[in-house]
Amino acid sequence: MRRRVRVRFLDTRPLRGSHAFRDLWIGTSVSQIGGQIATVAVLAQVWDLTGSPVGTGAIGLATGLPMVLFGLLGGALADSVDRRTVVRATTAGQLLAAAGLSVQALADNRSVLLLLALVAMETSCGALGAPARRTFPVRLLPGDQVAAGLALTNVSFQAAMLAGPALAGLIIARWELPAAYATQAVAMAVSMLAVIRLPAMRPEGADVAGGRRRPKRGGWRIVLRRPTLWGSMATDLSATLLAMPIALFPLVNEIRFGGDPQTLGLFLSAVAVGGITAGLLSGTVTRWRRGGLVQLSAAGVWGLARHVVRRHQDT
Repeated sequence: MRRRVRVRFLDTRPLRGSHAFRDLWIGTSVSQIGGQIATVAVLAQVWDLTGSPVGTGAIGLATGLPMVLFGLLGGALADSVDRRTVVRATTAGQLLAAAGLSVQALADNRSVLLLLALVAMETSCGALGAPARRTFPVRLLPGDQVAAGLALTNVSFQAAMLAGPALAGLIIARWELPAAYATQAVAMAVSMLAVIRLPAMRPEGADVAGGRRRPKRGGWRIVLRRPTLWGSMATDLSATLLAMPIALFPLVNEIRFGGDPQTLGLFLSAVAVGGITAGLLSGTVTRWRRGGLVQLSAAGVWGLARHVVRRHQDT
């Protein structure tokens, strides 16, 4: 009976049956927690340097633009070379950027541009390797365990979103910014060790004789030709671009809670609580046939909630 309940809630066969996947899952989980810690640290440092929501908003540009540009390039790269090589190289780049963030914090850097450049470098490396990294569960696990592997990956991501910011607040409050960045650097080193041990993963369908692969047409062309896809992306982009409150968290934290870094971390953890709650309740809407209407309604609620929060701030 106990075994049935455990399997029903979380299938851990991929962790027990594949050493490579287990190492990857542990390394990725640790690096995601480190990334969330660094996110709070960057918000706190930019706010300390600028005291302006414009400054914290610039973090979105330093992360969003590289994510879009290098994410597209990473997809083509994953289809042409060994994916393990891509992830090794990009993880090394992330580790180097994390070390740079630690050094600039120890040196009491006062340049926002240098800080944002390091953030952009780390984001670029992560985006470049993300398409190849997302294929690892399919390549490392047997077919009947792929879904469980993807579920475990999502669980680790949500757990990092929940615990990482709160942990960041505690670290910054007690040991300040250098300790937070150093924690992320150590986390990236753990992730690097995990990907080094992975087996080779050459792209499927490569030309054996020439070693080349004809790139497939797709990407934005597919999205633009399908109204359901570009409509969904436009809705999501509008909601996040026009009503994403993260850039304002340091300002709200300063006004309402005296700039306590522990509270700043809890703001980001609250976002994860909402995501996890929505996931647990998703069964109530996934069976609805009007998926577009559901998404538009959710985006509307998102915007309304943001408006209520802003009105509360004004009062």
